[in-house]
Amino acid sequence: MSAVEQQAPAWPPRVRGEWTVDDLVHSPDDGQRYEILDGVLLVSPASRVRHQIAIVRLTVLLDRVCPPDHQVLVAPVDWQPDGRTSLQPDLMVVRLDRLREKNVAEAPTLVVEVLSPSTARFDRMVKMSRYAEGGIAQCWLVDPAGPSVQVFDLVGGEYRLVATGGPGDMVTVDGPVPVRFDPAVLLG
Repeated sequence: MSAVEQQAPAWPPRVRGEWTVDDLVHSPDDGQRYEILDGVLLVSPASRVRHQIAIVRLTVLLDRVCPPDHQVLVAPVDWQPDGRTSLQPDLMVVRLDRLREKNVAEAPTLVVEVLSPSTARFDRMVKMSRYAEGGIAQCWLVDPAGPSVQVFDLVGGEYRLVATGGPGDMVTVDGPVPVRFDPAVLLG
């Protein structure tokens, strides 16, 4: 057995029933994104260049306006609200007192999903539903193809669209992280 084979984590021999956050310890470091939603393992391919550019630019934009008691984080940091769910939003803004050594357990203040062709429907439907259920105050969906941004606030347990725009539009977000920007800056 080579040194590379010895270092690679091994999957659990068999998962019976639901996956748990403890099972993720055994996921391989192979460039895929491994998440668990309500006990179901989700695997996504590595993101594309446009996706990464949008994430970097959003990180810089939000870091400039982030309240001092918050931190901007990028995937692969897990939000683990319970033992059966471990999701990696592309970007999170989290209160400092909610950070743990390896993950975030309590609701982030804001999550951002940058849409990819392979995950857009899942991000829009399933992950947003779970974010709402988890009490995350704001969720952004960013489409790097536009580029365009949709901003949703949590109202009465459901997300409501509060801002949207594409290149040439000024998107104004009042809170929880106030910012005003043209989505064109996301791909320059």
